[in-house]
Amino acid sequence: MRFANRIERLPPYLFAQISKKVAEKKAQGIDVISFGIGDPDLPTPPYILDALQDAAQQPQNHRYPETEGLPEFRQAVADWYDRRFSVKLDPAKEVLSLIGSKEGIGHVALCFIDPGDIALVPDPAYPVYAIGTMFAGGDTYTLPLREENGFLPDFDAVPTDVAARAKVLWLNYPNNPTGAVADIDFFERAAAFAKKHDIAICHDGPYSEVSYDEYVPVSFLQANGAMDVGIEFHSLSKSYNMTGWRIGMAVGNPLIIDALMRVKSNIDSGQSQAIQQMAIAALTGPQDVIEDHNAIYQRRRDKVVDALRKLGLQVTPPKASLYVWARVPNGMTSAQFAERLLDKAAVIVTPGNGYGEYGEGYVRLSLTLADDRVDEGLRRIAAVPALV
Repeated sequence: MRFANRIERLPPYLFAQISKKVAEKKAQGIDVISFGIGDPDLPTPPYILDALQDAAQQPQNHRYPETEGLPEFRQAVADWYDRRFSVKLDPAKEVLSLIGSKEGIGHVALCFIDPGDIALVPDPAYPVYAIGTMFAGGDTYTLPLREENGFLPDFDAVPTDVAARAKVLWLNYPNNPTGAVADIDFFERAAAFAKKHDIAICHDGPYSEVSYDEYVPVSFLQANGAMDVGIEFHSLSKSYNMTGWRIGMAVGNPLIIDALMRVKSNIDSGQSQAIQQMAIAALTGPQDVIEDHNAIYQRRRDKVVDALRKLGLQVTPPKASLYVWARVPNGMTSAQFAERLLDKAAVIVTPGNGYGEYGEGYVRLSLTLADDRVDEGLRRIAAVPALV
């Protein structure tokens, strides 16, 4: 049989590779501790599960949902954005439900990219930004994220001819994998750049509620001009420990929201109404669970940062996100460092080059494993001989 060229070009998905390595070690009877995947170990709060149980008993929720989502869900999202960011959204035109934000991120390229078009994609970055572009037949132009620039892209460095062909600019703050953050001034410069070159901005913001040291992340949509040029993807996965339920949202410019809805309506049948009602309970219910979860993550962050620094690794404590981004020892690549930890300590970390060329020289450690596993993983790392 003959597969499409895009399948031949498609690299193995980074986190699928990590899961495979864990499975291989477990099959050998080895206890593996994985700092690899950002999947919260903390359970979904009980009041949210109660809402799902109630909704699952309602016959109307056993039928096909509408692509755009329940009006009640879209209203809950709009109300949450108003309370959290003072951003006003029309729930009928500026909010769209997603089957997890990854689904929307993967599909939105089909709204903009024709063969030969360009998407401006940061590097290092979540791999789906570039993969979605490739699926749509477009080309990726890399925006390097360098430590000396706070892991923010330099818009002035984009060549004029590239900017003229670009259709989409991807941003993601708080950032995965670096943990970097951005302020309103940066987002306003991004919006001005996008407006000048007629580019749509897609901002991926699922970590806005995971923050530390009293830092409060902002939304891209708070910036002047943001609603004119872009949308924001968000998710309940990290905020309410709901990764397995696959519920997210796209919000922002109504023309982009409509385009994404039309793509989705021809590809999927929307998210289960019972899960949308579960999400409504999350967005409208007690929000102190977020602070409680962040206190746990912050304790883990501090342990990881302290342990890595004692080993001589260079690391800045992140203000937000679920990740610690650490520079590997001189003379060692990201993959070599990760392989050494796996071979000598049965500990998984994610090599930075899995997120792109400019991730080389770093590894990412997730904070989403139980405290006793964090402690054991750090003990094992510290015991690896000649690590630095």
